[in-house]
Amino acid sequence: MSTPNSSPALARRLGTGDAVMIGLGSMIGAGIFAAFAPAAAAAGSGLLIGLALAALIAYCNATSSAQLAAQYPTSGGTYVYGRERLGAWPGFVAGWGFVIGKTASCAAMAMTFAAYAVPESWQRPAAVAAVLALAAINTRGVTRTAAATRVIVTVVLLVLAMVVLAGLTSGAPALDGVVSLRMGDGGWMAGGWYGVLQSAGLLFFAFAGYARIATMGEEVREPRRTIPRAILTALGLALAVYVLIAVALLVTVGAAGVAASPTPLAEVLRVRGWEWGVPLVRIGAAAAALGALLALIAGIGRTSLAMARQGDLPRWLATVHPRHQVPHRAEIALALVVSALVLTVDLREAIGFSSVGVLLYYLIANLAALTQEAPDRLYAKGWQVLGAIGCVVLVATLPPVSIAAAAVMFALGVGYRLLRLRRAR
Repeated sequence: MSTPNSSPALARRLGTGDAVMIGLGSMIGAGIFAAFAPAAAAAGSGLLIGLALAALIAYCNATSSAQLAAQYPTSGGTYVYGRERLGAWPGFVAGWGFVIGKTASCAAMAMTFAAYAVPESWQRPAAVAAVLALAAINTRGVTRTAAATRVIVTVVLLVLAMVVLAGLTSGAPALDGVVSLRMGDGGWMAGGWYGVLQSAGLLFFAFAGYARIATMGEEVREPRRTIPRAILTALGLALAVYVLIAVALLVTVGAAGVAASPTPLAEVLRVRGWEWGVPLVRIGAAAAALGALLALIAGIGRTSLAMARQGDLPRWLATVHPRHQVPHRAEIALALVVSALVLTVDLREAIGFSSVGVLLYYLIANLAALTQEAPDRLYAKGWQVLGAIGCVVLVATLPPVSIAAAAVMFALGVGYRLLRLRRAR
């Protein structure tokens, strides 16, 4: 796939380890500190089934992303794959969904960091400072992004290891809530199948970070080998971490306790008498939010670069820095937009429409992968069919308000593209 001569290619500087760390930084983010409470409220201990379903759909989507990224190792992810395999409009829908959804997620991650790190009166200024600082790191080069992500992921994993150790080794674990299949309170089916599916929809986004590896395909060495390996490795490691945390939560405080607590991981330490560790959980949550934000800025910048190259976003965003070889204008513009959102809107409780955008993004990835044939096909088509069905089912479980908000945002994007095409003609 060619790019305009005015937009030079990015530098291939990332190895498998770097790509895995960027994926982990996206998946083991602030969601692990916040997603289990609403999932437990929806499904009780059935959140374990929801976690398994979310992981299965994530695996299906990962095979599509890995297979497509190996054939099209350039920036942009599913925006590029949709254009190449399905046409310009499906590609635009995928790219627009990713950009608007993840831009809202950036603001939410910044506010999550500030909520854990500073007093309430300082939260918005601190969130803006975090956005600007991490955007500055990204504009210095992708190796700086990978190095910073490695440090953040290490801190978060150490904190999570402490929570698991406290939950599974201290006191007598309450296994009845974990193993029960009864329909009553605390059982796996306490919320019914709808509750389980809703918990899967909430927990799915814990795994969505592997797309960041694909969107950075233009910066990965030996992409046909590295990208599939990095995506599946990062997904497997993230799943292992989430399962351990979920079990530690259920055996320590139970499903009802998880659902009722705004800080369920800290509650594990309180129940086990490890009060000294609660401040460390706050540090870990803040670091996780920063890690997710860092990877999000990098991923959105690359998708914006790809869309700008094709004219689906303003073309001046397609500029690549001559020295650091990153899409610095796209990342600076993103930082300014996210900062404005942080200062004007509280998105911590109201970014459901981003979920719709991300699921549509993966739906198009699965449909695009279905069109690939040998020798580009790396996985059976059945995985892509299952992934597409799973995306549609999870969208159906989201609140109607979220779907309506996403519809408005997509209408604005479609209107912008129609106007641009009309002016071009």
